[in-house]
Amino acid sequence: MTRAHDTTEVLIAGGGFAGLALAIALRQALGSSFSVNVADPALAARRADNERASAIVAAARRLLETLGVWQSVAQEAQPILDMVITDSRLDDAVRPVFLTFGGEIEPGEPFAHMIENRHLIGALEAKAREAGVGLQACAVAKLSANQTSIFPPVEAKGRPFPFRAEREAPRASAQHLDVELADGGTIQTRLLVAADGARSAVRALAGIATHGWSYGQSAIVTNVAHERDHGGRAEEHFLPAGPFAILPLKGNRSSIVWTEATREAERIAALPDSEFRVELERRFKLHLGEITAIGRRSVHPLGFFVARTFIAERVALVGDAAHLIHPIAGQGLNMGLRDVAALAEVIVEAVRLGLDPGAADVLERFQRWRRFDTMSMGITTDGLNRLFSNRSALLRVARDVGLGLIDRAPYLKRLFIREAAGLVGEVPKLLRGEAL
Repeated sequence: MTRAHDTTEVLIAGGGFAGLALAIALRQALGSSFSVNVADPALAARRADNERASAIVAAARRLLETLGVWQSVAQEAQPILDMVITDSRLDDAVRPVFLTFGGEIEPGEPFAHMIENRHLIGALEAKAREAGVGLQACAVAKLSANQTSIFPPVEAKGRPFPFRAEREAPRASAQHLDVELADGGTIQTRLLVAADGARSAVRALAGIATHGWSYGQSAIVTNVAHERDHGGRAEEHFLPAGPFAILPLKGNRSSIVWTEATREAERIAALPDSEFRVELERRFKLHLGEITAIGRRSVHPLGFFVARTFIAERVALVGDAAHLIHPIAGQGLNMGLRDVAALAEVIVEAVRLGLDPGAADVLERFQRWRRFDTMSMGITTDGLNRLFSNRSALLRVARDVGLGLIDRAPYLKRLFIREAAGLVGEVPKLLRGEAL
């Protein structure tokens, strides 16, 4: 790891997908004169989620490709070629398919890929080092606002462009933040980005509250091996306890995201291998032949939480630090990368105009861009979970009729696919595959 500079234009707390992608995007767009550092104690240790996998939708893949990251992991990624959705009770002998989606948004471009986290995080770390990002294996411990200007004026088109603090914010607003790290070091920065997850320390230090609720559900996440080829097909089985997703990986393997009531999820995850396999087969069935659970099982409590604001004075929140939604649509990581694309774009445009990247109006533009989309996706996933995670026979009939109607409406299906792929609405440049 490289030692962080005493001063940096942008300090990113969190070295996961969102934090590293943002660091790379800023360095590539603004060059070596624009310093970016990432602070995260996980940078020094082997990651605990090496066996987990993530769905990368088309827009996120375009971002990673534009940053030069996807090219090094493409051979490890499994395209999702089609998806089927069923709705049944746990012990039903047959699970009728109510909705199917083709997997391409454009000819030859799948709407999503599955990739194991270890491949992608390794590629992001390598690209960050190549781009000259400072990597600090340490957590942010404390922050304080400082009214003293220590940074030189930002240059616009080669000419000095002084700060306009009197116009952009109240006279007493901070010119930078003093950020104390857990190892005792201090970094001064124009902008601190919280990319440090759902239990964000930076969000708490900035005094930003969250609102939301727990579902009383948890997701069991593990990988399985099976006899037959999955053919790139993803499956979402809606069961009364919650969705059971089968997501294809390279080879005859799949990633499982299995939702149960929290106590039941903890009980199942703790079962001996033979008993766990019985529970798994009841949900997975044997259409891919004999199945074997491989790797570690992990249990993740589920809820819907959104930060009351995505910004504070010289602070911006991205990814799970800003929002946490139900995994029913597989959009959590991809929403974080949408945050990254939007924040990178507003920062780059501001700096090229000679503006302060941490100024209030710059951050407010980011918040306006992302807030509505975040709330819309959160409400959608919350509604889907409540609609399907129940034992009401009446609701089951109603939703199955609705799914059947959608399945017969090609225009709606194409719209849903593009929405799931992250290509609807005001899409940032990086998500369109355009360099900043």
